Amino acid sequence: MFVISPRLSLPDHEIETDAVRAQGAGGQNVNKVASAVHLRFDIGASSLPEALKAQLLAQHDRRITREGVVVIKAQRHRTQERNLEDALDRLRELILAAAHVPKTRKATRPTRGSQQRRLAAKTRRGEIKALRTRPEEQ
Repeated sequence: MFVISPRLSLPDHEIETDAVRAQGAGGQNVNKVASAVHLRFDIGASSLPEALKAQLLAQHDRRITREGVVVIKAQRHRTQERNLEDALDRLRELILAAAHVPKTRKATRPTRGSQQRRLAAKTRRGEIKALRTRPEEQ
């Protein structure tokens, strides 16, 4: 089981992983070892709640294809195991970001004291600026 949060987990068979050769520098080893990991996760066929599936599909993320498949390529690390952990962590972050519901803002009014303090500060500031003008000749 792939645990996303204490309340949410996925069966392992819903996540496909393939080892592929990594790009970039690596010397002679880069052509021999398949250390990068391709992770594929089909949102529509998963056991996630329907509301969470809709949230995931509504995200404008380049890792989600038009067919609703999340594709993550992990090649930051030198070992396949660490790249697999990295890919799973990124999938977890993507799902948690979709599951996050922002708090609704409750409108509040400023207190009478804060309004009076603000107006007093504005008055003081205006008096300071008024002193900067040239004195008028009589």
